[in-house]
Amino acid sequence: MDFSEIKLVVTDMDGTLLNKKGEVSPRFFEQVRELKSHGILISVASGRQYYSLINTLEEVKGELIFIAENGAIVMEGEEQLHIRPMGRPLAMEIVRCLKAIGGKYIIVCGKKGAYIEQTDPEFMTPFLMHYHTFEVVDDLLKVENDELLKVTVCDLSGAEVHTLPHVEHLKEELQVKLSGEIWVDFTHKQAQKGNALQKLQEIYDIGPEETMSFGDYLNDLELFDHSHFSYAMANAHEEVRNKAAFLAKSNEEGGVLLILEELLERLK
Repeated sequence: MDFSEIKLVVTDMDGTLLNKKGEVSPRFFEQVRELKSHGILISVASGRQYYSLINTLEEVKGELIFIAENGAIVMEGEEQLHIRPMGRPLAMEIVRCLKAIGGKYIIVCGKKGAYIEQTDPEFMTPFLMHYHTFEVVDDLLKVENDELLKVTVCDLSGAEVHTLPHVEHLKEELQVKLSGEIWVDFTHKQAQKGNALQKLQEIYDIGPEETMSFGDYLNDLELFDHSHFSYAMANAHEEVRNKAAFLAKSNEEGGVLLILEELLERLK
């Protein structure tokens, strides 16, 4: 396999780069620096908020490009490279729809931070793994003075079975992404990881044939549309495995690290 032309590596976080405890291997930090020394850009593309990403990857945050909120915003350091907000009226429409369904935990995600109404312990445990900067409010419908990027549902009973069927109709005007076993994300129609990656490629004049990507869930599918070296994790959703060009070992086995190790060996 010829890795000699690769100029950009993009990896998802949860279920891909991180282990099931939400931890990143210190070896990844070393690999980021080594790849940068070869002129290769590294990006993380996640449904997480930007503040959660820089907190988790604090050690190398200045070396990375962050595609956050499922592609709604792209940040390099503190510089905003791209943003695709959904607008407050549309965000509030989604919140009303989700409240009518009932039984779900709703998160409104803005550029300044996330907003929640409920703080039940069973919700806060997964929530705090993905959100670092947030505010608890009395009513999500009154959230103002922020650029809204995404609305997310946390369904602890299983999002694919118990939430997704109720919101399929919203796909006509929104991106509706199953981004994990308990998560469904709603963003602007043009806000998804693939479009954000394409924007990044345009900025740096990098082609799909020079791009390597890693993912495990349905919100990663569009990354593969813009990367020749597309890898699904062994633990990935079946649809993701079917679309990827290649298969990496699972996140628990350090699949991303192993492929990056191979890439670095080829660069020597």
